[in-house]
Amino acid sequence: MYQNKFFQFIAVFVILLFAGSGCQQEQQQAQNQSMVEKETSPTKAVCVLHPTEGNDVSGTVTFTKTAQGIKIVADVEGLSPGKHGFHVHEFGDCTAPNGTSAGGHFNPENTKHGAPTDTERHVGDLGNLEADADGNAHYERTDTFIALSGPHSIIGRGIIVHAGEDDLISQPTGAAGARVACGVIGIAK
Repeated sequence: MYQNKFFQFIAVFVILLFAGSGCQQEQQQAQNQSMVEKETSPTKAVCVLHPTEGNDVSGTVTFTKTAQGIKIVADVEGLSPGKHGFHVHEFGDCTAPNGTSAGGHFNPENTKHGAPTDTERHVGDLGNLEADADGNAHYERTDTFIALSGPHSIIGRGIIVHAGEDDLISQPTGAAGARVACGVIGIAK
């Protein structure tokens, strides 16, 4: 009887030993994957804006990962003076002459359109660029909604500059009008 219990104890011990070893291997694999993602996750992205048909708007937008979020810096020229809607769109496709191939605003959480400072907004809602009398706009802010990896990653998506002001409340896109520039966001060096 004691001999039978002894063998049962040994069998359970061996099973637990192998089960624990499997868990340790899974944990190590998860840690390795996390390290690889950290090493390969982009820290900077860039978008070169090109005019849509009939427009002269161009510029660049950079996205730099910081401890506070993603720092966005845009310099755009060729705009009419005033405010212009500025958004990350679903697709990095600027093949349509009017920029519509970029799709709608990037909105992976299926939320309402809003201002970049709102707690509920599309991930792609960046607000407005404001052009001076010469048609030049400079935009700079740090955003905590967008990312350069993961489900909110903007890599490979499009940037659209609109003809008019984003009113920041009209659904689903802020009533900013036609698309005057389009660009694709790519990984930067």
